[in-house]
Amino acid sequence: MPATTTHTLLRSEGFSCPSCVSKIEKRLSNISGVRDVKVHFTTARIEIDHDPAVSVESLVDEVKKAGFTARPAAF
Repeated sequence: MPATTTHTLLRSEGFSCPSCVSKIEKRLSNISGVRDVKVHFTTARIEIDHDPAVSVESLVDEVKKAGFTARPAAF
C-alpha cells in the first residue's frame, strides 16, 4: 500500500544563477522522507513531495542552510 505524500510549494528569494537550483535540490533531497524536489529558477518556486512527517518548517530551514530565504506559498 503506497504511503501518503504531501506536496509543498515554497517561494524563494536570492536566486542569482542556475547553480543555486542544484544546491537547493541537493540539500532538500538529503532530508529523510523527501521523495522529489523541483526548483524552478525563473519563478523561484520550489516544489517538494515528501512524507507528511516532514514539516514545512524543516524544509524552509534547509533552504536557509543553503543560503536562501523561502516561505510557504499557495501557488
